[in-house]
Amino acid sequence: MLPSAARAIGTAEARAGSSAERSQLSPTELSAYFAFTEVSSLLRHEVEKQLRDVGKLSYVQFHVLARLGDAPGGSQRMTDLADGVVYSRSGLTYQAQTLEERGLVTRAPSPEDERSTIVTITDAGRAVLADVFPGHIGVVRSMLFDSLDAGDVEVLERDGAGEWTSAGGAAAECRGAKAEEGVSPRRALELA
Repeated sequence: MLPSAARAIGTAEARAGSSAERSQLSPTELSAYFAFTEVSSLLRHEVEKQLRDVGKLSYVQFHVLARLGDAPGGSQRMTDLADGVVYSRSGLTYQAQTLEERGLVTRAPSPEDERSTIVTITDAGRAVLADVFPGHIGVVRSMLFDSLDAGDVEVLERDGAGEWTSAGGAAAECRGAKAEEGVSPRRALELA
């Protein structure tokens, strides 16, 4: 178990009190859980649709390009990419091959360790990110952030950065790139 997930479980157990209280959710917790899963599902569906329609990208392919766009030199080792997008190494190999066939990334042996593969975003990959990015931000804003106040967003960021990202990558949802402006994906979202 990841340390942050263990912390989250420990914190939840401490808040819950007795074992009987831990075995069920309160009505408020259950309602919040259903609301969270519904919003997450609807948001993911709309994000995936926008990525397909505008960039002909899958959700995972977008995250690969976004992580590369945000990486120093636009490159990462394949194993680091797999860990970052929370995807199997074999599944990521297929996605990287598909992106390479489209000319959006290149793959090459690592100069430091020939057993590793380095994936690098191309100018064409940055252009696709630049195409999908405005609509991506629009979907995320309209479906998630427009209904939240600044305090709500801070709670999501604080709790998400410490707990959710380590356990599943939820906060990585909003990455992209504004290649034509030379802005990293993370910074572009901050500017939006």
